[in-house]
Amino acid sequence: MFQAPSVFTRAPLPPATPESEPRREQTPKATAPASATASAAAGKRDPYFDNVKYLAIVLVAVAHAWEPVMDGSRATRALYMIVYTFHMPAFILISGYFSRTFDMSAPKVKRLLTGVVVPYILFETAYSLFRRYVDDAPDTPISLTDPLYLTWFLIALFIWRVTTPIWLTLRHPLAVALTIAVLASVTPGIGDDLDLQRVLQFLPFFVIGLLMKPEHFRLIRRREVRLLALPLFASALLFAYWIAPHMQLTWFYRASSAQERGAPWWSGLVLALGLLVCGLVLTIGFLALVPGRRTWFTALGAGTICGYLLHGFLIKGAVYTGLFDRYTWLADPVGLVVVTGVAAVAVTLMCSPPVRRALKFATEPDMHWAFRKDPKSPQDPKNPQNRKNPQDPENRKVLAKH
Repeated sequence: MFQAPSVFTRAPLPPATPESEPRREQTPKATAPASATASAAAGKRDPYFDNVKYLAIVLVAVAHAWEPVMDGSRATRALYMIVYTFHMPAFILISGYFSRTFDMSAPKVKRLLTGVVVPYILFETAYSLFRRYVDDAPDTPISLTDPLYLTWFLIALFIWRVTTPIWLTLRHPLAVALTIAVLASVTPGIGDDLDLQRVLQFLPFFVIGLLMKPEHFRLIRRREVRLLALPLFASALLFAYWIAPHMQLTWFYRASSAQERGAPWWSGLVLALGLLVCGLVLTIGFLALVPGRRTWFTALGAGTICGYLLHGFLIKGAVYTGLFDRYTWLADPVGLVVVTGVAAVAVTLMCSPPVRRALKFATEPDMHWAFRKDPKSPQDPKNPQNRKNPQDPENRKVLAKH
């Protein structure tokens, strides 16, 4: 189920992953854990959040790869349901946590535009053209108001982030967000523009992230919580296996209302609340199990925006070209293992530093030419402070450049 900062790229904040990737915000010394404070002081990334993002993007890619081949496998369908219950909520919660200091100031708005809006425009166009020519669907429109496939997360991240000051101003933001999400699940009139159903139904997870503090993550990562996470996922798997044949997968996508799914309106209220609770509980379990130390995949957390945006071409390309129809054995147990492994390896390579550097023009473009200079900046010769001290060595250097 998300640079200008994006939760996908930078762990230390300005989340928005699925912001191109926000840099990690500096937390107050009074509340920041010692390790986090030390890392911030040293200008280093927090390996825990990079680990979270990498493992989450692997789950996203694997779940997308299961979709074309899981019919007939009750176990795979159950695993798919579990992953879809929490993988996007986890991304969104982390995006919210990294958005706590977003205040519509010029530097942060610039990062939002270059790290979220620009990638959205580029990849929405790319996915539309890809479908038009590879799937032989020449009528596929290029519409920036109707996100195609996984690009919905970027536009959602933009909306959540620009509304951050509102949520931080309200006295009871979570209650308001929950009310909006539940009502959206029974309001078919919202329509498809900007995927607002998903934006509204996933909103509580972003608000929860905004409200979280470093000490909350310390509680989640306690040994007792990690031990409880294992039986939690085991129980969830058993329940999902039991209910898999009877559950519509569209409920997990949050892309439409109950009425649009042909269900009675009251079921939308019940299932929306149920999925919100289950998503939060499984997200906590996932966050508890993620290692906090530096691992072999920690560095890949900085490139998850690339993995997120690129893996869709691999999955959709296989579907458009009929690969899964030709090789029906991929739906067998051995084939499912192969599909899972290929998806995991592919998205891992897509998160690698070389790919991140190659894709930087699209995910972290340098667009200084598009913005006005900040007159308060020490780099601006119009800054009155620079004119006051022309003999100062530093000011002479700055003025000489202009």
